[in-house]
Amino acid sequence: MSRETIHKFLDATPADCMKIFDINLRQQFYTQEVIRESLQRCNVLKINDEELVLIGRMFGYPGLDMENKCWLILGKYNLDMLVLTCGTNGSYVFTPGVMSFQQTPKVQVADTVGAGDSFTGSFCASILNGKPVPEAHKKAVEVSAFVCTQNGAMPTLPAELLK
Repeated sequence: MSRETIHKFLDATPADCMKIFDINLRQQFYTQEVIRESLQRCNVLKINDEELVLIGRMFGYPGLDMENKCWLILGKYNLDMLVLTCGTNGSYVFTPGVMSFQQTPKVQVADTVGAGDSFTGSFCASILNGKPVPEAHKKAVEVSAFVCTQNGAMPTLPAELLK
């Protein structure tokens, strides 16, 4: 029932809205069907490197390298953006024909809870405020890195990160 309600909501959402699928694969609580339906209803996919490997196996393209898998998914599902996070190995944003890469800053990690959601939230807020993808990507990395230096998922951000 929840899935059906979410699908109705997404299907009724105007086409020009940002619909983000932050995949977050957990244990056995997903199927190929659920993932495919979600990919068909979103225009932005956020996925991490480990999830990308699982999706590659599940959908039959395990031999492709990370970058080619991202380009394939972006095109196959007609996505506006695919955001790939790779932990300490940086992050990427793929848009049709363009890729942005940002290194992961070296910080003293206190707690990683909230890092991914803060990345997604700040990235989306920047895009919706008209920032170009590389600038939005940089801001997302900075906010996420700051969140990792704090205890708890929702620390108060310093003024320079709110700009």
